[in-house]
Amino acid sequence: MIYMDNAATTRTSPTAMRVMMECMEQFWGNPSSLHTPGQKAAEVLEQARADVAAALHAQPREIIFTAGGTEADNQAIQSAARLGRKKRKTHLISTAIEHHAVLHTLKRLEQEGFEVTLLPVGEQGIVRVEDVAAAIREDTALVSVMFANNEIGTIQPIAEIGKLCREKKVPFHVDAVQAVGQLPIDVNAMCIDMLSLSGHKFHGPRGCGALYVRRTLPIQPYIEGGAQERGKRAGTENLPAIAGMAAALKESCANMEANSAKMSAMRDRLIDGIAQIPHSALNGARSPRLPGNVNFCFEGIEGESLLLLLDDKEIAASSGSACTSGSLDPSHVLLAIGRPHEVAHGSLRLTLGPETTEEQVDETIQAVKEVVEYLRGMSPVWKELQEGVRSYVIQ
Repeated sequence: MIYMDNAATTRTSPTAMRVMMECMEQFWGNPSSLHTPGQKAAEVLEQARADVAAALHAQPREIIFTAGGTEADNQAIQSAARLGRKKRKTHLISTAIEHHAVLHTLKRLEQEGFEVTLLPVGEQGIVRVEDVAAAIREDTALVSVMFANNEIGTIQPIAEIGKLCREKKVPFHVDAVQAVGQLPIDVNAMCIDMLSLSGHKFHGPRGCGALYVRRTLPIQPYIEGGAQERGKRAGTENLPAIAGMAAALKESCANMEANSAKMSAMRDRLIDGIAQIPHSALNGARSPRLPGNVNFCFEGIEGESLLLLLDDKEIAASSGSACTSGSLDPSHVLLAIGRPHEVAHGSLRLTLGPETTEEQVDETIQAVKEVVEYLRGMSPVWKELQEGVRSYVIQ
């Protein structure tokens, strides 16, 4: 099987698995306990916190461990909203292409009386700093912009937006789930106040993430019930997963430059190969783009059939976010960049990893060409397009 779905999840690295097993065997105590086994576990926990902080150029006390990126997003946004309301600030700003962990949280807050502005991104899938500046008001409680999009891989101008928010004294949250481990991140240089990450996106375990919160920013707990994580996240810490995540992140950062160069070259090879298919289009800007992200639309076919036939050829891919794989609705991200419904339904996301080879890329290109041709051969829509009954959307 050729695995081309690393944006959904990555394979847990041998390093992370070794650290997790060692943790379960040797450091099984509760980190909150005062006895020796508990204190040994606490030492492992704090070392993991220091390692995650170092990857972000943060301080260890600014890291809160969570059950994943979704929880971290929820805590950051809901906390900022509650704090803002106390100051009579009930306006929240984000973009139309955010992950549903952000969008659904904002939707709920709208139902509680908050006003939400979702900024457009244009056909390139990149928000304009000028649009953020124009949207900020006196009652703005938070700006939340993702670092890199999980579907089309476009990288946002985070440092520029962060500088703007700092000047306007508006808290700035970044969903960096797709970026951490792949792109250099410095929360201080980029003026980021809160940042969400998830371990399974960079070869760590599932069900473990973290929220960075600038030490000067008050944060409210999202889960109540105990004094863990300095009272900011109740519940006994999942030490094996946390240690494994920290080990995977440290390893990813150490190999980031080499992995990025390798993956970017193969990404471009994959884009050039698939672009040869008539009436296909790359979704989002080619640059700046995540090193391993390729997302195409193909006119005249359905994405679900494309995925199933690729799976028959032992190629694992997706049509967008794994969190919405059960939905029949077209991607909100593709609609936001201007793709019409009928074209957005025919999308394909291929996301590479450091272990992907050139041979696998070439095999994937050939397989996509064959499957698209096969599906178009039986598609009444494609027949109408060829006969001129319909007009092509993708030229």
